[in-house]
Amino acid sequence: MKRLFFALWPSEQTREQIDNFNQSLRLGGLRKVKSANLHITLLFLGNTDAKTGRLLRRMAENISVQLFELTFDQLDFWQKPKILCLTTQRYDAQLTALVKALNHIVEQYGMHTEVRPYKPHITLARKAQKLIDCEVQPIAWQVNSFCLIESCSTPNGVVYQVLKRWHFAA
Repeated sequence: MKRLFFALWPSEQTREQIDNFNQSLRLGGLRKVKSANLHITLLFLGNTDAKTGRLLRRMAENISVQLFELTFDQLDFWQKPKILCLTTQRYDAQLTALVKALNHIVEQYGMHTEVRPYKPHITLARKAQKLIDCEVQPIAWQVNSFCLIESCSTPNGVVYQVLKRWHFAA
């Protein structure tokens, strides 16, 4: 069994911008997300056997989405999971189409995932107690692919490994 999810994975330049902003946040007790783990979850799958993983990879090959851009311009505090995250209020219809297509292939296979409205976000820190008052310089993310990611537990914490990347049409 592997703990899997579909995600948008940033370019090194975008990752650096997000991490620089994250490192500027000053508040005791925060457990900041490692730079290498910054991403946008599209669909969390959870523990998945090898056969299901292979099938989902094949089915994802048929997803067709155009390039798009996301601009993260707001820092939010989400009370229940106790996280600080970057969010965006406006996003391209291509993102919605991608999330719907991923949900569709998972449902076709008979898997059940969380049913809640999708809100793109980048988790920056866990164990947050409140929102930090700070200015957010917009971070533009040129989205040209999506990935299947494995969440691996290690003695040094969680590491995310890209298992497969699908590039969008230009």
